[in-house]
Amino acid sequence: MSKQLIITSALPYANGPLHFGHLLEHIQTDIWVRTNRLLKEKCIYLCASDAHGTPIMMKAESENIKPEDLVKQFTKDHEKTLKGFHINHDNYYTTHSNENKKYSELIFLRSQKNNFIQNETIEQFYDESKGLFLADRYVQGTCPSCGAKHQYGDNCEECGAKYEATDLIDPISIFSGETPSIKESEHLFFDLSKQEKKLLKWIDKTDLQDGVKNKLKEWFEEGLKPWDISRDEPYFGFSIPGFPKKYFYVWLDAPIGYIAILDNFLSENSSSISAEELWNESEIYHFIGKDIMNFHTLFWPALLDASDFKKPSNVFVHGFMTLNGKKMSKSKGNFLLIDDYLNLLNPDYMRYFLATKLSNGIDDLDLDLLDFQKKVNTDLVGKFVNIASRSQGFLKEFNNILSNDLDEDLIDEFSNKKNEIFNHYLDRNYSKALKEIMTLADRANQYIDSNKPWILNKESNNKEKVRKIASTAINLFKILNLYLEPVIPETSEKIKKYLKCKDSVDNVSFYLKNHEIDSFNPLILRIEEVEIEKLIEISKNG
Repeated sequence: MSKQLIITSALPYANGPLHFGHLLEHIQTDIWVRTNRLLKEKCIYLCASDAHGTPIMMKAESENIKPEDLVKQFTKDHEKTLKGFHINHDNYYTTHSNENKKYSELIFLRSQKNNFIQNETIEQFYDESKGLFLADRYVQGTCPSCGAKHQYGDNCEECGAKYEATDLIDPISIFSGETPSIKESEHLFFDLSKQEKKLLKWIDKTDLQDGVKNKLKEWFEEGLKPWDISRDEPYFGFSIPGFPKKYFYVWLDAPIGYIAILDNFLSENSSSISAEELWNESEIYHFIGKDIMNFHTLFWPALLDASDFKKPSNVFVHGFMTLNGKKMSKSKGNFLLIDDYLNLLNPDYMRYFLATKLSNGIDDLDLDLLDFQKKVNTDLVGKFVNIASRSQGFLKEFNNILSNDLDEDLIDEFSNKKNEIFNHYLDRNYSKALKEIMTLADRANQYIDSNKPWILNKESNNKEKVRKIASTAINLFKILNLYLEPVIPETSEKIKKYLKCKDSVDNVSFYLKNHEIDSFNPLILRIEEVEIEKLIEISKNG
């Protein structure tokens, strides 16, 4: 019986449009979900907008709308954008929901009952004109270590020093530009140190990436400290039961949102099983960027365990994404929104290119637009679709009906690669899978080249031999299309219609014999220079 998988992408923050960093993660997740489904695993793919916190509250204030309305608009926009790239969520929801309020309170109260919650009075910067306590990121000043200006209140980007926000020299609030005062406030903390042994055991038995485990070692060497889970009003979020004027920190309720999204999905589908029950019975996989690794591999499993929920089966971490060799930055003229791309080019092109860059490590990767153009034109057009375009013409006089006579040994060689290729997908080594597929595409083209059907076709007594060569090539093309289906789903579906064949990877070894295919029309178009020039220009304008 197929196991139940619950799979999530990290929740995009609902205060702006999606950029290519978001896309990278969702494509990585979607390919893995599609692969598992093709292999008959039961998957529920969940995501939502991350809807709480000071940035959303302040952006809504600047636009003179309610935070709830801002969140609704960006949730709608994000879902539409991701669907444009064929990202196939089962439920795309929001963390500002009744379900998330319910589970946030439940998990907090259970953690409190199990003695994981403690109170502590802390000193914090306060913006008097805004009437707002300031998190570290909302304070800037001069680094106390190296003297660099315009540094945030937790670490220096110039020298790497870490410090308390109150150590900053000449601090100012990013909201008002004024020097903040220092006020005391009672906060609630989750005592992470009490979970140290259980976390180490979970990390040891979980197949986390080496880079993740190495980073986690640093946290344990420093010693796990209590985690501040509360924020003072005004704050857009959920109020904490029993603590007036206190709100759950967004990083408490955001991951709990995964369970809430599942609850909403089950409710919408009239399921009789509860979200808690299904969560605890399933395998749970999170796809995230390395910038939020600590929340998902320390705080989140500790919080789940403290409240009697199952910890993740694994957390898959990816690296950062650069654009044309540089850090993406709107202010520095090196930035690209997903919608900007969708207005110009086929989403499958970018899905393919990013997949060729993705391994199961946490290394950063670069979106070089010229490399993108070359890769798509060389692989998808020049190698893959070229197999069909150069074979189709030889079948016209046979009314596009394939031969019964095929080079079956070669076809079997291609179909026998299924397990190797799909294991690469399952291991998230998409680059290896696609390299293997393109090696097979080269083999298919070499098969056509070595048999020279264009020369054989000059003699009438060679017609059936030519038909056999072309029919074999079309069968190879069919197999490669099935292998590429998780990566380029729209193109793959178009090719299946052209082949008049709805084969799945289950029967990849099935031969197309005496089978009619459609007349050939261009299945993928080359990316032209003018299109890339336009994308580059858009990225420079941010």
